[in-house]
Amino acid sequence: MSTVEELKHNSVQSEDSHRPPFKYLIVIEPLGLLYGSAGKFLSPENLVGRSGSYFPPSAATVSGLFAAAYGNADIQNLLLAGPFWAITDELKPTEQNFYVPTPRNYLVKDGKIKHKLTAVFQYKDEEGNNVYYWVDEKNESPVDKFESNTWLAINHWDEAKEVKKNPWKFLPHLHPRLELDERRVVRQKNDQETPQGSLFLENSVQMEPGSCLVYLSNTEIEPGWYRFGGEGHVVDVRCEAIAEPILNLLNTPVGNSFALITPAVWGSNRLSYREPVYLQKGDKQKYSKPDPKSDERKVWS
Repeated sequence: MSTVEELKHNSVQSEDSHRPPFKYLIVIEPLGLLYGSAGKFLSPENLVGRSGSYFPPSAATVSGLFAAAYGNADIQNLLLAGPFWAITDELKPTEQNFYVPTPRNYLVKDGKIKHKLTAVFQYKDEEGNNVYYWVDEKNESPVDKFESNTWLAINHWDEAKEVKKNPWKFLPHLHPRLELDERRVVRQKNDQETPQGSLFLENSVQMEPGSCLVYLSNTEIEPGWYRFGGEGHVVDVRCEAIAEPILNLLNTPVGNSFALITPAVWGSNRLSYREPVYLQKGDKQKYSKPDPKSDERKVWS
């Protein structure tokens, strides 16, 4: 399911959902650098590795702003979507434009959308699942190298022709505390309760001037300066009502659609099945397969 289809699905309030639909655009402008590291910290024995980079921050990170402002109990109906980004001057009260991830069925080269793939039914497998394959406008399967991590303007969703690259760059810098006579981090001293050794590569992020991060929300937040994303980085947050053209797009029925799911298994390697295996507590048989004819929803006990 594409990004906009997911937004449409979430923006229309279903009969059994008590969460209000999207109403607000959360605009986050950096006041300096932002934080872009994730996991893979360096060790005293390994001084040549690099920590993982992750940017832009997920919607879960933005939920922390709401939790800090309202408390956990008051945000149980919070609904967020993102991350997206925008050019600040294109976020006007009556006409807004921001950039969403390019759908995977659009093949991009040199900043242009060269092919728009369509799924064609091929056959049904042994389990009765439909199997599809992808073809372009000429009913062929393109064989070439195409760009990834591109963004499509929401205002060009119906007539997509070109895309944009990320408006940010990483500026990694090291946070070391090293021994004076050794190329390793400081060892913990016997008379110290907390370790002094530390070696951390921070991937700071610099966004291009005039650009900002954008998220959709069903809850309003007070404008102001907030610490965001780690390492004490500060951002300017403002909240705007979603413009009517964007709301109309989100409220348009999705129609026929499908979701592509990456290959995965349930549980550990010891229980690597395509669906969960139902196990009773104390059950000694650890490799029992689920009944494929049963419609009962299986869950881990």
